[in-house]
Amino acid sequence: MATPHRWFNSFLYALIGGVIIWLTSWGLTALLLNRDIDYWISAEFIWTGLLVAFLIPSAVIFTLLAIAFKSFSKLNISHLYNLVPDLNPLNTAKDFESLSEQISSLTDVKTKEIDLLTERENYRREFLGNVSHELKTPLFSIQGYLLTLIEGGIDDESIRDKYLNRINKSVERLTYIVKDLDMITELESGSVKLEQKTFNILALTREVFDLLEIKAQNNDVILKIENPLDVPVRVMGDIEKIEQVLTNLVVNAINHSAKEGAEVIVSFQTQSGKIKTIVKDNGIGIKPDHLERIFERFYRIDKSRSRTHGGSGLGLSIVKHILEAHGEKIYVKSTYKEGTEFYFFLNKSN
Repeated sequence: MATPHRWFNSFLYALIGGVIIWLTSWGLTALLLNRDIDYWISAEFIWTGLLVAFLIPSAVIFTLLAIAFKSFSKLNISHLYNLVPDLNPLNTAKDFESLSEQISSLTDVKTKEIDLLTERENYRREFLGNVSHELKTPLFSIQGYLLTLIEGGIDDESIRDKYLNRINKSVERLTYIVKDLDMITELESGSVKLEQKTFNILALTREVFDLLEIKAQNNDVILKIENPLDVPVRVMGDIEKIEQVLTNLVVNAINHSAKEGAEVIVSFQTQSGKIKTIVKDNGIGIKPDHLERIFERFYRIDKSRSRTHGGSGLGLSIVKHILEAHGEKIYVKSTYKEGTEFYFFLNKSN
């Protein structure tokens, strides 16, 4: 089947041929009839020649081309789909207009897929860079302390004890990172099984406060429970996982509290058959452009400040995935330089 550009070439050749035929017939007729030159250059003869040798053939050619193109546009275009298999899976496109619409639709879909893949690739690179940094920091510290001890520092008791303690802290940090990476991998893959049971989240919060009491004192932070009455607040969930949620949220609040008059307050509210747990601080707050990303793995709002507090950088991401495993979400509200409030819901239990 001839393609449209070939038809155009044929049409062009036909026009040139028509002109040549007209000129040739004009000259031959002039010679054969031996008419006066004035007749051959008269408007009557020129118009007759154009009509017979040029305009009529051109009209015929135009008509034939129009019929051919119209027929082509209605032909079965299935052979085009062999080039693009994703097109017309239900054989709904019968002409070029519908085919064009499907091509445009497919282009939009593929563009979105490319944008998504680009976003994921950028996230992968950032994630690998963050993991590398988190692992290198304690490893380089351990290496430096060990070299100092090997080069003679081990003979000085004060240096030996100090550096061995620092090595131990760096090893603990590496352990936290590896454990948190294992946990978040399990959570994201959905392989973690929750042991749902009734427990007192108020009592659990007191246990978390006891564990973090020294850390809070070292940071001049006061830990408070807003409803201190010894009335059980019973919820349904995995107590070990929810303990980690509370621990991560309280640690995060302590690390980002204000220098003076710092407080971390945990409170509970009943809403629509659920218990709302709120962890609030009066610390440095979070800028709006960071709020959407704080639950990403290793995302740091203030990299220099966060590094000094240690940790794996996975705390809030783990919180997010644990609550999603419970069928819930973690919410955040923050005002920069005034404080931050995290809250989540769990089913109330009698």
